[in-house]
Amino acid sequence: MSAAAWESLEKAAGPVSRETFERLVAFEQVFLKWNRSINLAAPSTLDDVWRRHILDSAQLARIEPKARRWVDLGSGGGFPGLVLGFLLAEREGASIDLVESNRKKASFLQAVIGQFDLPARVVARRIDDSYPLVPEPEIVTARALAALPALLDLAAPWLTKGAPALFHKGRDYRAEVEESTHRWAFDLVEHPSMTDPHGVILEITNLRPAKPQ
Repeated sequence: MSAAAWESLEKAAGPVSRETFERLVAFEQVFLKWNRSINLAAPSTLDDVWRRHILDSAQLARIEPKARRWVDLGSGGGFPGLVLGFLLAEREGASIDLVESNRKKASFLQAVIGQFDLPARVVARRIDDSYPLVPEPEIVTARALAALPALLDLAAPWLTKGAPALFHKGRDYRAEVEESTHRWAFDLVEHPSMTDPHGVILEITNLRPAKPQ
């Protein structure tokens, strides 16, 4: 890939070594190879995996440049979880747990972790069975997993103990936020997506049950 691609990665994620850039370029090809036999991403996005998936995932690293213990829910094709694994390799002592119950997708995630020696672990369980296995994450992430009300319910055991969340959301996120306030109260920062003009990263902190009306 070109110098422009490396520049785009650093614009999204912050400073990134040449080695990490080249490893992510190699991962893109591994992803496309696996995707031919396992449906890891929507076919309409495969003509621009670098921007639509890799850069979109990488921008979380810029929002939280110091966090070291991450968990990604419903990791699927590895976005953002595997991409963060590549980037966290540059942070001493950092790691990410990838929660994925689908057996084939979990096998893909494990294969990539092994091939590239990533600081990551696959938790091949349903999310609601994984809480005791991932006790104290500093950041909880999820992308294209569920509507925000359901996502908050799934992540609540971590978020109510103080872990912030970084959730990718699309153009309808305001309606999801409004619906979530019927059950939950939280502090919210909206980070405009660097790759999707209609998308945001919702940074959610201080999650607590909403007070009855």
